Amino acid sequence: MVEKLIALLAELVKGTIDAGGYSGLIALLTLNSSGIPIPSEVILPFSGYLVFQGRFNLLLVATMGTIGCNLGSAIAYWIGAKGGRPLVERYGKWVLMSHHDLDRMSDFFSRFGSITILVGRMLPIVQTYVAFPAGIARMPRLRFHIYTTLGSWIWYFCLAWVGMKLGAAWDTDPRLHEWFHRFHLVVTAVLAAGVLWFVWSHVIRARTRNAA
Repeated sequence: MVEKLIALLAELVKGTIDAGGYSGLIALLTLNSSGIPIPSEVILPFSGYLVFQGRFNLLLVATMGTIGCNLGSAIAYWIGAKGGRPLVERYGKWVLMSHHDLDRMSDFFSRFGSITILVGRMLPIVQTYVAFPAGIARMPRLRFHIYTTLGSWIWYFCLAWVGMKLGAAWDTDPRLHEWFHRFHLVVTAVLAAGVLWFVWSHVIRARTRNAA
């Protein structure tokens, strides 16, 4: 059952980008940045592979992705600013965000200030939720979007570049031919790791607290 679900999610990511092009890329990263944990570490390398195929442009991938990031981040910021921490705590579970996740983001933000947005956009998992504490703290919107743009563009460019370079190696390294021929298995593996992390951090930890 879990394997089928993971495969479905992998095909969803691939199919959305494959069919929707840049619009699909923007849509996925809008969801990601609004708190839905669709990993950019899957979205962007696959987009980079499409750059290798000549279907995408590397600079446009980073730029379109950044547009999606700003759209999703604006939603998350608005939720944090209008509803505050109580609203995020109440409905965060619907986007798989626990109290621990919010505590970690809030603590990170309070310790390092606005620069958290710039750095957080280049950290796995953190970049999905970092806009919520910025909204709760009512960080100036212009600064918020400037840092979001800079951090996400750099991160997305690097991820897409890696995907592109691995694609280029396909013609020179025969060992990678089968790897790219079955690219969906790579996407599935990454999503499987994400599901395992979610189970560990949310379900097992909750049982441990209840047992204590």
